[in-house]
Amino acid sequence: MDGARHPATDTRAETTTVTTGTLAVDGATLHYQLRGTGPLLLISQSGEGDADRSADLVAGLADAYTVLTYDRRGLSRSRVEDPASGASIAQHADDVHRLLAAVTDEPALMLGCSLGASIGLHLATTHPGQIALLIAHEPVSPCLLPTADRARHEHELAELQGIYRRAGLADVFPAIAGVLGIDPHSRDVEPDLTPFPLDAQRRANFDYFIQHDFTAIIEDTLDAAALAASSTRIVPAFGATTPHTVFDYQCALALADLTGTPAVTLPGGHNGNLTHPRAYAALLRELLAGAA
Repeated sequence: MDGARHPATDTRAETTTVTTGTLAVDGATLHYQLRGTGPLLLISQSGEGDADRSADLVAGLADAYTVLTYDRRGLSRSRVEDPASGASIAQHADDVHRLLAAVTDEPALMLGCSLGASIGLHLATTHPGQIALLIAHEPVSPCLLPTADRARHEHELAELQGIYRRAGLADVFPAIAGVLGIDPHSRDVEPDLTPFPLDAQRRANFDYFIQHDFTAIIEDTLDAAALAASSTRIVPAFGATTPHTVFDYQCALALADLTGTPAVTLPGGHNGNLTHPRAYAALLRELLAGAA
């Protein structure tokens, strides 16, 4: 637990026991949470998602796994020394490396969703011994694509930043959904999901994500050769309803080609872990059990 400080445990009536802590890393302090019992499973969330965003998914896993979630630097309860500067995906991966080292000395399991999957890919190249299995759901890694496709999709992300800076969050939401293949009007969701209103904290998280993490994706320097040679077992994945034309789906297929591992289909679309957490957890358990 070197580097972690002030862990605290609280029990909520409707959920499992939650252990929280903070960890000092280079230029930031991370907030993290542990739930459940069993092998350690890290969930690295997509977009503006913080440690709480996976609550419904964690509920379907915590009886069999110790689930670790965290606020990525710049989001919610995690703090950065210089809020005006972003982090590269390699730096996000180093944060995860330090977080895992603080909570376990055994190889962990990891689910990475979207940006979380891209972070996992970096970790698999730099610290492959820390991750026994990475399920990489639609990594937002244009660097996996052929040169022309990469340039086109990086341009899409830069345009999204421009829309946000000119017109704000309400105007950029539909454009982000289109680029990632998300249907914002879909009613194909499981019932009784935990509500996450667009409050001031989520707006601040979206601001950091769009302003800084989009740039990190565009400037990503993932070493494809090192990834292909990594000892981490990588399972590419995509959502059942994700359109095949969008770059996140294409990145999952490119990752499958690079690793020689067929991509698996998970429930829902790009955010299936949020819209279909029960079905997603059930299939995830099968994949994790197979790895064990």
